[in-house]
Amino acid sequence: MESDERYRLTKHRVGELKGFYSHLATYGGVIGLLFLIDLLTGGVWWFFWPLFGWGIGVAAHAFNVFGKEVWLGSGWEKKKIEELMDKMDQN
Repeated sequence: MESDERYRLTKHRVGELKGFYSHLATYGGVIGLLFLIDLLTGGVWWFFWPLFGWGIGVAAHAFNVFGKEVWLGSGWEKKKIEELMDKMDQN
């Protein structure tokens, strides 16, 4: 694999990781704030709704970033790229 291509793929991966960790930090901060508001105002506990709803989004983001490695294997993408490039070269 060429150096420029490796750099581009690595930069893309770092962007994916940065995006996920930013999303996770924002989720934690906002949910913590909503918990404090709910705690101080009393009454029925409502902060669970955004906790679960947004939590589904965070889980989906985590699967998108990390699940590909788990489900498709770490070498799957590289093999698929090479396979598709070979097909393009044959045409």
